[in-house]
Amino acid sequence: MSESQEASPARYPDLSGKAGVVTGASRGIGCGIARVLGRQGMRLTLCARSDEAGKAFAAELATSGVECQWVTADLSTAAGAQAAFDAALGRYGPVDVLVNNAANLRSRPFLELTEEAYRDSFEANARMVYGISRLVARHMVDAAHGGSIVSISSVGGLRAHRGLVGYDASKGALDALTRAMALELAPHHIRVNAVAPGAILSHPERRDWTERAKERARGVPLGRLGTPEDVGWAVAFLASEAAAYITGQILYVDGGLTAQLTPPGTFI
Repeated sequence: MSESQEASPARYPDLSGKAGVVTGASRGIGCGIARVLGRQGMRLTLCARSDEAGKAFAAELATSGVECQWVTADLSTAAGAQAAFDAALGRYGPVDVLVNNAANLRSRPFLELTEEAYRDSFEANARMVYGISRLVARHMVDAAHGGSIVSISSVGGLRAHRGLVGYDASKGALDALTRAMALELAPHHIRVNAVAPGAILSHPERRDWTERAKERARGVPLGRLGTPEDVGWAVAFLASEAAAYITGQILYVDGGLTAQLTPPGTFI
């Protein structure tokens, strides 16, 4: 994140005071989303399976003045989704914004995709979104106050990675789920969108990641990898009233990656 981004004031003041849930918020993109939403003045419930890392991050945010709580929960289970939802409602009241970021990146090539690997990638990723989205959407409908649901998809939902068939299939399903939910929830003034990141430098503190980033960035039209905060700003926009007439859309935050036919230096 650049110094100008770090020092910038809240860009979406209508989000101030609103209650939000961010899943998968113990590292990487989830932390970037939480930082940006926290700077908008939102009250956040952060959740993921990583107890120690999650609690440390929530403490970091609280120290910076963000009102937040941490919930250790496996969002791929009904009990985990219920625990995160109950904690958010219990502390901050009606949920205004849900960000579905939790996902399992691990997968295998198609010919090696065992039943167990399939369940841990495609099925688990779908449940992480469906379970808590159903709870929050029903709550928003009953409360009759509308809201916004933003899910984190991937360029893998549009263009396939090699060796990540379960993950990519789950993101394709997420894109379809986003559009279907948007249609059904629109009469209740609930907007549903997704952000599809490309190559993101999720761990800038790690030397191995920064070295790999230099190589990977050569294939990105804008010449760099994205940051977790780049994704966070897209989420904040879609969650805010600035996007009041946007629903059922997939916003690609990828530096132009999916716009190109081939990477630089290759012509087919």
